[in-house]
Amino acid sequence: MSLNETTTRITHVFSGTFAHSTKSAAVEILQNCVLGVDDEGKVCWIRIFITIAFIEEEPDVVSLSKIWGFETAEIKQLEQHEFLMPGMVDTHIHASQYSYTGTALDLPLLQWLNNYTFPVEAKYKDLDFANNVYTKVVRRTLKNGTTTACYFATIHTDASLLLGELADKFGQRALVGKVCMDYNPVVPQYQESSNECIEETDRFITELLKKEYPNVKPVVTPRFAPSCSASLLSELGAIANNKLHIQSHISENKEEVELVKTLFPDCKSYTDVYLKHNLLTEKTVMAHGCHLTDEELKIFHERGSAISHCPNSNISICSGLLNVRNVLNHKVKLGLGTDVAGGYSPSILDAMRRCLDTSKALTIQDPQHQTLTFEEVFRLATLGGSEALSLDDQIGNFVVGKDFDALRVNVCVPGGPIDLFPGDGHKVILEKFLNLGDDRNITEVYVAGRQVVPFSDT
Repeated sequence: MSLNETTTRITHVFSGTFAHSTKSAAVEILQNCVLGVDDEGKVCWIRIFITIAFIEEEPDVVSLSKIWGFETAEIKQLEQHEFLMPGMVDTHIHASQYSYTGTALDLPLLQWLNNYTFPVEAKYKDLDFANNVYTKVVRRTLKNGTTTACYFATIHTDASLLLGELADKFGQRALVGKVCMDYNPVVPQYQESSNECIEETDRFITELLKKEYPNVKPVVTPRFAPSCSASLLSELGAIANNKLHIQSHISENKEEVELVKTLFPDCKSYTDVYLKHNLLTEKTVMAHGCHLTDEELKIFHERGSAISHCPNSNISICSGLLNVRNVLNHKVKLGLGTDVAGGYSPSILDAMRRCLDTSKALTIQDPQHQTLTFEEVFRLATLGGSEALSLDDQIGNFVVGKDFDALRVNVCVPGGPIDLFPGDGHKVILEKFLNLGDDRNITEVYVAGRQVVPFSDT
């Protein structure tokens, strides 16, 4: 096929119930719907675009099949207790911390990093160790419905490149970041010089882009302000140059916020540190933000930068409670993150539940607080996550022209955790899945039109 050849081939057709979010509706349920996925035939050097070709409610299937050239026998019919939803987006996860997920939750942030995190992350110079952990975290998150993950790796370039290779191998859409930190006085063996950080970041970005993975891209990753010199932050801002994605942490706990004040006395706030070093762009996502002021949120809105809400981690290591309603009222882009291993679950379903728990806790503290709804949290996990990562032109919902990232959900899977009863409508079924479901209910996972779960080797 030549680069300019354009033929259309329908690769998947689904019929049944679909649930997604739009700009105007937190949850939209489409019933008696048919959705078709095609490869567009447009070859762009490194990929054939697999996108949503059509989505029609109560269509004339025979006419539709003639228009698009598929056989009606090829249609995948969803059962009454099944639905398709967009793939979930994890906007903040430390792949390198997966080996101790579910443990080491007895210390606050800074002590937690020094006692648990940095010693483990130092092991990733061993590529066999890295391969074992990274293989498991990519597979586990895919099984749990994470079609897109924004990963922190470690300071080790080769291991970080390996993470990108594995994400591509298993079919996950991913932003992968080689961690940058040139200041670590408590665990000095886990840091690089500023020059090493810059040289290795350049190498990481160059080599990852050279691989031409269709759905895996680099993200510039200063760990957080307390572990980076001002000169390193400036260099990283220049490398990103408003073109590459950027990720880091901000205002996770109060001790950290106070530390930043002492380390950067010339800056007005934690947000101002990143702002002054050109690290707040439309492609920036900052994890946590529990203690951001309204003035800082205004800056996030003005810069088009996003926040990743990591409620499990915020609670598990006692960092704080993010007021999501206030963030949304400031029109700041917001997605959900698992923040493994500060968060003990690699599932965005858990992040949704903890997000609701946090909102309800804030309502207990202040009855005037407007509690989030499960519909709003569903949007944060899908469309909101795509917006936070500046990928909403590609993914996030079922819109013609977007990539087909989707989950096939069966709420009545044998041996599953959900019971249905007469009268349970489609929205009730969705709510039950969000509150009770797990990976057993996610029977198929698609990324860019490719079925990636069940895994081909199982």
